[in-house]
Amino acid sequence: MNIPSSDLNHLLRTLDPVLHEGVYAFASLPAGTDLRGLEPLATFQEDEGLTVVLKEGAALARQLPVLFRAAWITLRVHSDLQAVGLTAAFSQALAEARISCNILAGAHHDHLFVPVEEGPRALSVLRELQRRGGA
Repeated sequence: MNIPSSDLNHLLRTLDPVLHEGVYAFASLPAGTDLRGLEPLATFQEDEGLTVVLKEGAALARQLPVLFRAAWITLRVHSDLQAVGLTAAFSQALAEARISCNILAGAHHDHLFVPVEEGPRALSVLRELQRRGGA
């Protein structure tokens, strides 16, 4: 098992972004909605409802209101959940490229959701950030 790192330069040099195939959707559902059969990647309970992230096809099949169509990029670097600066570094790089980004942090990796049409360009921006390695 890899030990998570908190060294920002190391994290940037080993960012290892990967673009997943497919289109993903963000939707907001009323609390208590039956999620069986949806297989969401992520859920988050907010006061306004339950946010779900799932494959767009599953959202459309259930006629869910799609709020955001996204490409999914995973940063395969194993970052410490308490690492300082990583989110700021990749957010800044994407912002400079004028690419919006929604971030979900897992226990092992960060997952970025960018507008579906910007997926390949966002991947390129992140690979350039990795190449520069924090320089």
